[in-house]
Amino acid sequence: MGQDPISSIIQLFGQLYVFIVVLRFLLQLAKADYYNPIAQAVVKVTSAPLVPLQRIIPRPANIDLSPLVLAFLVNLATWSLILLLKGQGIGSNITAMLVLSGVGVFDTILNIYFYAVIGSVIISWVAPGSFHPGPQLITQLTEPVFGLARRVIPSLGGLDLSPILIFITIQIARSQLSNLTQFLL
Repeated sequence: MGQDPISSIIQLFGQLYVFIVVLRFLLQLAKADYYNPIAQAVVKVTSAPLVPLQRIIPRPANIDLSPLVLAFLVNLATWSLILLLKGQGIGSNITAMLVLSGVGVFDTILNIYFYAVIGSVIISWVAPGSFHPGPQLITQLTEPVFGLARRVIPSLGGLDLSPILIFITIQIARSQLSNLTQFLL
């Protein structure tokens, strides 16, 4: 974005809130423990702007898509605010901003899973079966993804290669997103 500190601060707070909102969506999707203190904090931080969206947006297959819509709107507002601060018009860049906002949400999902898988692997070495809310939440978040990967690569004599497949998939998706954003910019 440049060296402008105000733009950097706006981008930081926008991405942080998008991270929390997308984390709420992923926790709901993974059916993580709702009463986990960390999950409760995520719900409290995101509930105020999500309540009106939850009334409007339908739930296909009982999946609440309103956090993804909110994350998209926050990304869009962040890009718009940064462009306005730089004195550029929004109208000429609206298509690029819409695509970049969607790509930003997808990139946030990839980042969350990348670091959650790393955390899950470390937890499995250091403190398997921990009762702390953090490791429990990471395990609950990553276990559905590990299950999908284990269908492709079964466990080899106690050696679980599913994190490697997940990392490869994330890197391929990131490279495609990078190509898309370079094309737009």
